[in-house]
Amino acid sequence: MRLSDFIRSKIETILVDWDAFAKTLDSGAQMDWTELRDHAREMLLAMAEDIERDQSPSEQAAKAKGEDADNGGNSWAKVHGRGRKVSGFDVNETVAEFRALRASVVLHWTKARGQIAGDDLEDLTRFHEAIDQAVAESLEQYSAAREMEIRLFEAVLRASPDPIYVLDRDGAYIYANKATSELLDLPTESIIGHTSAELGLPFADRLHAEHQQVVAHLCTRRGETAHVYPSGLERCFEYLLAPVLSVQGEFEAAVCVSRDISDRIRAGVEISHNAHHDLLTGLPNRRLLLDRLGQASRQAIRSHRMLAVLFLDLDGFKQVNDSFGHEAGDHLLIEVAARLKGCVRQEDTVARLGGDEFTVILAGVWQRQDVELVAHSIIAALAMPFPIAEQSAHISASIGCALFPEHGASPEALLRAADQAMFRAKKSASSRFLFHGTSEPIHNAAN
Repeated sequence: MRLSDFIRSKIETILVDWDAFAKTLDSGAQMDWTELRDHAREMLLAMAEDIERDQSPSEQAAKAKGEDADNGGNSWAKVHGRGRKVSGFDVNETVAEFRALRASVVLHWTKARGQIAGDDLEDLTRFHEAIDQAVAESLEQYSAAREMEIRLFEAVLRASPDPIYVLDRDGAYIYANKATSELLDLPTESIIGHTSAELGLPFADRLHAEHQQVVAHLCTRRGETAHVYPSGLERCFEYLLAPVLSVQGEFEAAVCVSRDISDRIRAGVEISHNAHHDLLTGLPNRRLLLDRLGQASRQAIRSHRMLAVLFLDLDGFKQVNDSFGHEAGDHLLIEVAARLKGCVRQEDTVARLGGDEFTVILAGVWQRQDVELVAHSIIAALAMPFPIAEQSAHISASIGCALFPEHGASPEALLRAADQAMFRAKKSASSRFLFHGTSEPIHNAAN
């Protein structure tokens, strides 16, 4: 019986040995067990066919050197090498598969034949040559695939707009892509081999602390950091600092990937601002007004002072809109917002509830007369002409006022009370100001 026939007849016995070996492969644990065994079977059958195939003198000489006799093609060994690289096998594991098959076949063949000589020895020699050639072809493709992967990976890193760098155990840079070089305003050769502290980077202390955590606990650290470029441009980055582990699970390096999130943060701030402010005037809207009222109420309790809420409705605004158009009306509302802000303190709040309705929060008021003075200044400011389309527009205001806690204990109750007072002031006469619960005007701009 030739060795090729022996391999085919004893293939299940040989594969039992293979099973024991395959359990020692770390990468093999991630693959389907049946797939691994079937691949080993195909390897054995391919080598059996190789033993039987007629060979020319040149092919025999090439095989004796472990070379590919056909100088090309897509042999099973080449496919094996590419496949093992893709599956995550390292070089030692890839070669170990061939060693395991060689050892098992030789062991069982020697036991079955006793003394190896003559044709048996020739078959065994051809088997060894087939193994050596397969190893060479497999490693060639494994290396080619690995080199391609490295080239592609390096190309991706170079082209990435995100700063990416790798630190050794001591925190020294062992790799930095172009984006990192631009971020630090240093050539790559000046970065490599130095720590952030040695380079005098402003984030050196924080990076050192994060790096120590990664080294000690083999954990991933995330965070955000601001960076000012030499030009003065300030940007915000989010970063991920992760450990690179050896096959044994030991720390080898730490890779950091940063991403510029300045636009995202700016968009978030803008969204938040728009959610809490009137888009036309930029004043706080109802949502923010209620929040400010809640804060002002708590402060009023702590300081034992009054809190006043003024509710304003513009008189004559509809006529401006009808006469000059909506664009002119919008311009007038913007100017009204500016005049209202000019009548109050920085700690007070002017808000627009919509349309031509505005609200003012006066915090820390000592007496009613203080509120009356502010209301008087508002009425006087809004009575001044508004330049519209090279003409003058005139409006006035009706104002109602509610005091905390006299007229309401909650923000909603205060707004309702001030609104009701404004409604009575509007019905009473133009440009009136009333406190909630009173009927006599405090001020009449017409007088």
